[in-house]
Amino acid sequence: MSDTSSWGTPQHTAADIPDAGDHIEPIDPVEPQPRELPEAPEHPVVDEHLGRVELFDDGGLNWQQVSQKLITARIIVLAGWLAPLLFVAAALAVLVSPWFWFGAGAIAVVLLWGLWLIRRQVPAMSYLELTEDLVIRKGLMFRQVSSIPYGRLQYVDVQSGPLDRRYGMTTLQIFTASPATSATIPGLPIATAEEMRERLMARGEAQRAGL
Repeated sequence: MSDTSSWGTPQHTAADIPDAGDHIEPIDPVEPQPRELPEAPEHPVVDEHLGRVELFDDGGLNWQQVSQKLITARIIVLAGWLAPLLFVAAALAVLVSPWFWFGAGAIAVVLLWGLWLIRRQVPAMSYLELTEDLVIRKGLMFRQVSSIPYGRLQYVDVQSGPLDRRYGMTTLQIFTASPATSATIPGLPIATAEEMRERLMARGEAQRAGL
């Protein structure tokens, strides 16, 4: 029997404490119920006729090529640098020492390699305006595909030097918040570059405004 103190707290006696020999019913452990995981969302159906961006192939998309006049312009620049060096090396080989023929030969090899590279590099440059971003693809031995979201565009600049203007071309420079994602598209016709600049700036403002 238990007593109650003046504070109303029950006081247990030794008779109320169960003996060690008394039988105590074991408590069945509660088995954890497995949690129901949410169902995975269904994978969106991909249209097999929809094009995709690929490293080398067109992927069913309408890639835009740069002007092939860029080949001529770059060959002129390359020849303007290497042809005088080749002439000087050949003159020294005739007037000073035949050993300079080795230098002239090396310059000639570099010139021929540059001509081959330019003729292969320029056709590999292309760009594509998608709904959400601009994709630029360039490079021959080291292929590169860059994607620039319109919402990250800060400004687009058009630059054209004397040689570019001679062939009716310009370079489109695209600047973003990060210099690593900025890009250039050389060899664009002047009218195409100006229209593209206005279009990209309008898309960038629309993306930033959340339209």
